[in-house]
Formats: sequence, structure tokens, C-alpha cells
Amino acid sequence: MRSTSQPEAARGQGMAAAAAEGVPATHREEPIRDDVAVETAEEAKEPAEADINELCRDMFSKMATYLTGELTATSEDYKLLENMNKLTSLKYLEMKDIAINISRNLKDLNQKYAGLQPYLDQINVIEEQVAALEQAAYKLDAYSKKLEAKYKKLEKR
Repeated sequence: MRSTSQPEAARGQGMAAAAAEGVPATHREEPIRDDVAVETAEEAKEPAEADINELCRDMFSKMATYLTGELTATSEDYKLLENMNKLTSLKYLEMKDIAINISRNLKDLNQKYAGLQPYLDQINVIEEQVAALEQAAYKLDAYSKKLEAKYKKLEKR
């Protein structure tokens, strides 16, 4: 069954009016329209019961495949996260062991430094004494030079 749209029906009436006036169909002026396409309506037929059942089975089968794929992907993502968490946990355990070793070594070094501290204090005292002795040697040198100069002066007289 064919259905006509309103613009087509109006065009048909315009042709009849033009023919009645005696104007040839090729010379009459009609507005150009963008909706030239004519829609046709067909009576909808229901598919057979067997087709509907087959389509439903196909749809459920494809939906099951899709959902299985989605669940598998999600499961794989969780497995990956679990593995990453295990590796991270192992790395943190390694870092903890390293930090414990560093702490132990630092305590050992501090104990050794504390054991050396009396010797370091003695070295500081000796260094101060050497500096004082050096100053005394410079003063003695200066004094001996003065004495030598006085002696030479007296000798020349």
C-alpha cells in the first residue's frame, strides 16, 4: 500500500489547476522543495514464532559471551592488581631489611666513635700543646735574634 505525503498531494492539485488553465506542465512554475523523497509505509509483519525463538537464543548466547568476556577481563585485572600488590609488599620488605641493616650499622659506627672519643680528645689536647710550643719556639727564635744582634753590636765596640 502506498502512502503519499502532503507536499506530493499539494503538487498533484497544483498540476490539475495548471492543466485546467491551459498552461503546459513544462512551463508552470513550482517551488523547488528539499523534501522530494517520498516515504512509503508497509504493513509490519510479525516474524514467525520459530524465528523469534531463534533470535532470542542467539541474543542470549551473544549476551552470555559478552558478559563472560567482561567478567574474565575484570577477573584478570584483579589478578594483575593482586600480583602487583604482592610484588610491592616484597619490595617494601626488602626496603625494611635494608633500613634495619643501615640502622644497625649506624649504631655500630656510633659505638666505635664513642670508643675513639677519648683518643680524639687526647689528639685535640696534644694539638693545642703543639700550637703553644710552636708559639714559644717563635718567641724564643725572635729573642735569640735580638740577643745576637745586641752581641754583634757590643762586639763591634
